[in-house]
Amino acid sequence: MDIAAARTFLEIVRTGNFVSAAASLNLTQTAVSARIRVLEEQLGRTLFHRNKAGARLTPEGERFLRFATTMVQSWDRARRVVALPDGKDMMIMLGAQLSLWNPLITAWMCWMRRECPHYALHVQIAGADELMEQVQNGSLDAAVLYAAPRRVGIAAELLFEEKLVLVRTVSPAPTADPASQVWIDWGPEFAERYFAALPDEANPVISVSHGPLALDYILAMGGSGYFRRGFVKPYLDDGRLVQVSEAPEFSYSAYVVHSAKADETAMTPLRAGLRHAASQIL
Repeated sequence: MDIAAARTFLEIVRTGNFVSAAASLNLTQTAVSARIRVLEEQLGRTLFHRNKAGARLTPEGERFLRFATTMVQSWDRARRVVALPDGKDMMIMLGAQLSLWNPLITAWMCWMRRECPHYALHVQIAGADELMEQVQNGSLDAAVLYAAPRRVGIAAELLFEEKLVLVRTVSPAPTADPASQVWIDWGPEFAERYFAALPDEANPVISVSHGPLALDYILAMGGSGYFRRGFVKPYLDDGRLVQVSEAPEFSYSAYVVHSAKADETAMTPLRAGLRHAASQIL
């Protein structure tokens, strides 16, 4: 099947209609319609319900979506691996959740460039579900995640175990108002353990999905929140934050997930670099 047709299909799903997909792909609407018509003929099924409001996937289109995504990702990986830059022996492809890129993934990239200069690198920052899908379909060699879902054919290795600790600003001091504590979304496991330990805790007024943004807000406005101890250590050391000693701490482990049949030629330096990077930040 034509990869361009799969890309066109995915762009229609993303934009919600043929007109926007055509503009995004720099094609005419006629060309986009023709690609989808050929694709539907090859599959023998209608993929979209089309009306004035846009384009909505049929049940058959919903089933095809995962395969189209895998095909495009696999093709992109093949293109990068085959077209290695001159002087490079291998492409190593690592994924990570957003909250792990700094400093862990930055430190890993620096280590790889120093210790393995003959390897080309590709780093993907995305959500946990997307990263797991790419590890499963071979688009990534490995991914670093804060949770390691059990899936057939996937191995998970503990990279480091960190603590989530409650910290607060020194001045202005936080008040008893629930608005003083910012809720950082560390995932469902943290939420379950948090509310089990603190069942009477009031719901926070402010919630943020990205730790660095929450920290910037707290430093500017005053307040408290749960953060990775390694991440806030510089702020604890210089006195801008203090740890709330009576508050419970929660384990927050990071894992390297990869195919159980992963190529050890890639995994050996990838793993060594991550362990070195982890040792530098904890």
